Amino acid sequence: MRKFALIILLTLCFLPSVVFDQVQAQALSVEELQREIEKKRLEKERLDAENKILEAQILETNKQAKTLQSAVKSLDTTQKKLQNDIKVTQTKIGSTELSIKKLAIEIIDRETQIENNKKAIAETIRGLEIADDQSLVTAVLQYEDINELWNSVETLKRFQESIRGFTRDLRIVKSELQEKKTENETKKVELVSFKGDLSDQKVVVEQNKKAKTTLLTQTQSKEAEYKKMLERNIELGKKFEQELYLYESQLQIAIDKSKLPTERLGVLQWPLDSVTITQRFGKTVDSKRLYVSGTHNGADFRATTGTPVKAVLGGVVEGTGNTDEQAGCYSYGRWVLVKHPNGLSSFYAHLSLTKVALGQSVNGGQVIGLSGGQPGSFGSGYSTGPHLHLGLYASQGVSIQKYSQSKFCKQVSIPVVSSQAYLDPLAYLPPIN
Repeated sequence: MRKFALIILLTLCFLPSVVFDQVQAQALSVEELQREIEKKRLEKERLDAENKILEAQILETNKQAKTLQSAVKSLDTTQKKLQNDIKVTQTKIGSTELSIKKLAIEIIDRETQIENNKKAIAETIRGLEIADDQSLVTAVLQYEDINELWNSVETLKRFQESIRGFTRDLRIVKSELQEKKTENETKKVELVSFKGDLSDQKVVVEQNKKAKTTLLTQTQSKEAEYKKMLERNIELGKKFEQELYLYESQLQIAIDKSKLPTERLGVLQWPLDSVTITQRFGKTVDSKRLYVSGTHNGADFRATTGTPVKAVLGGVVEGTGNTDEQAGCYSYGRWVLVKHPNGLSSFYAHLSLTKVALGQSVNGGQVIGLSGGQPGSFGSGYSTGPHLHLGLYASQGVSIQKYSQSKFCKQVSIPVVSSQAYLDPLAYLPPIN
């Protein structure tokens, strides 16, 4: 019985310290990694603050008169912001890689705790089996003092409570282990996504550089030449818009409104994280001046070049294209059309980059491209400044086709929409705060 009590006492001392050395050994590495993660977080905060300043500068420049000087300044400031975006993404990658390393250490720590606790409990049980080989009478007779016997009984009770506690702790550690593994897998997915973002941002940076070179070459760095180019582009853009407006007005496609969702706020989600509406749907203050039809066929949002653009609802990519592939076709530029299961189709134009392909299924909130619209940039189309154009159509009345009758855009495909199929995106998007 004394041997039995000794085993119990040793166990009570041993179990709490089983994992202490392991935890102590890992703690320094985890703390070091946490410090590095915190540095990355502060660096990202600094870069985000710089980006806000650059975005404000781009916005202010775009408000100025359309001169060659302001165009070059806008391209230069955009370039700085795009480079900053790359630094932000690199910081995210670095932070995520550190988090994965930290989680790997914590996972090993939890696995070691579980294994050591199992071994300790198993060793104790084996010791008890040995102690139990002697008879109860023999064990009792070994004690000269009855108090000593009762002390051993109390020790046994404490041991039983400890076993229950360690079993409970074991379950907690196992649960923590599973959480760490799940978090680790999530971080790995994020890492792949961030690396993809980095690749995309580098593409947009190169496009912006080429836009500046092309602009200076075409204008010979002269304000007068820039003014002529701007006037020519506006004229060509309006001519194509008139062509398309007349063609779409002749389309006789009956729209069954029963197949459309009832107009209500929140059917769709915003296509951008930060929302500022610069041009509403329909007849607006500027629509009569800007558009041949006198109405705006979508909603425009402020978005600096390279801003992630998200699907407003899940669906299937019905088509993608770029009207800038035909010289002199001043239209939507780079675009994406998504068909949704509720009878609606959403259209995203003036993109600097597309991240989806024909026939691909997308989720609501999934990034489908990066915004563009910087005049002179490939894919900007007919645009006076960086922004996102969002169109919403009844799917029954839209088809992608080459408008062969066009004088300016016959070689490229675009969504052609019956005039009855145009819908107001803001009637389905969330309420504006």
